[in-house]
Amino acid sequence: MKVLQINCVYGNGSTGKITAVLHHKLLDNGIDSIVCYGRGSTSNEDSVYKTSNEIIAKYNHMLSKITGIMYGGCSISTKKLIYYIDKEKPDIVHLQCINGYFVNIYRLLDYLKKNNIPTVLTLHAEFMFTGGCGHSLECEKWKAINGCESCPRWKQETGAIFKDETRKMWKYMYGSFQNFENLTVVSVSPWLMSRAKESTILKDKKHCVIYNGLDTSVFHPYVHEINNQQVIFHASPYFNDDSDHIKGGYYVLELAKRMPEVQFIVAGSYSVKRTIPQNVQMLGRVTNQEDLARYYSAANLTLLTSKRETFSMICAESLCCGTPIVGFKAGAPEQISIADYSEFVDYGDLDALEFAVRKRLSRKKDACIADKAKAMYANDKMSQQYIDVYKSMI
Repeated sequence: MKVLQINCVYGNGSTGKITAVLHHKLLDNGIDSIVCYGRGSTSNEDSVYKTSNEIIAKYNHMLSKITGIMYGGCSISTKKLIYYIDKEKPDIVHLQCINGYFVNIYRLLDYLKKNNIPTVLTLHAEFMFTGGCGHSLECEKWKAINGCESCPRWKQETGAIFKDETRKMWKYMYGSFQNFENLTVVSVSPWLMSRAKESTILKDKKHCVIYNGLDTSVFHPYVHEINNQQVIFHASPYFNDDSDHIKGGYYVLELAKRMPEVQFIVAGSYSVKRTIPQNVQMLGRVTNQEDLARYYSAANLTLLTSKRETFSMICAESLCCGTPIVGFKAGAPEQISIADYSEFVDYGDLDALEFAVRKRLSRKKDACIADKAKAMYANDKMSQQYIDVYKSMI
């Protein structure tokens, strides 16, 4: 069996790490594995090919702002990607997260469909069934038979300058998936799968759920110095104190003001306009995964303030480090987290969030958290589930 994965990046970012882990696990199991990706630095690994460059990707991004079509264009890099598929002749093509202006998604799907290549599509976001936006939030226009139109957030979601082309994008995506029979759609959470099944674009496809995996040899409880001050940890790829920002950094700072006796530690790149409370420590971006795991381990709880998440690696990482979760209901997190060690309240309800945090801080950590989490989120489990899906399609 030969599997060819396609992802935006390789080896970095959440989906890039997942792609790399799966690639190496396949090789370890004696399965031929190839990876094609479009963005980031060039890999020196065998059978890992970069099909675009940053100049082409940036040009495609600029062009999308003019045309209003996010997932089209990319003629040169798409031709190169298809060349590798033709050359390698894989038994399975696995599409991970393929946004990032390195491939014409419609043309790629049409090619795979026309050539009847067994295809696995992993949904890490919603754009493959909304036709455009990665997080549709409260909007449900993508469920309509005729798809989206008159999008109130078209500039924010597509980056287009001149006009709203969300309806056209929805039609393109709908057409590419029509009569695509040899396809299995994998969602990273039950919440995301339920959304995909409600969509006009993917409702008639075969669906299943596979949780994202992580390296439990890194994310596990670490011994740390014990002090009397309680610590709340918050991690985000980008921390922003705008009250409308999807990751909810605003609520972290507001909660810190209410709880001056607690130390808040924030990991992630940040842009802050408001005054940061004295009990908040901004670490900036933490690139070392072991350091990140140590911060999780040292905290009494991890705070999640996102408005929407399709999985939440933050929850999985924290639980594997033995630290419970408190946060807002964001779609997937309240489903994929271990119920006994997590609590979620309605988004934006700061009073309820404070109450839940104080209640959790009054409890001692359970030594069993990490073992239970490891059984759910380990890379080996994720990889074996994907291998089972591949085998079922051949």
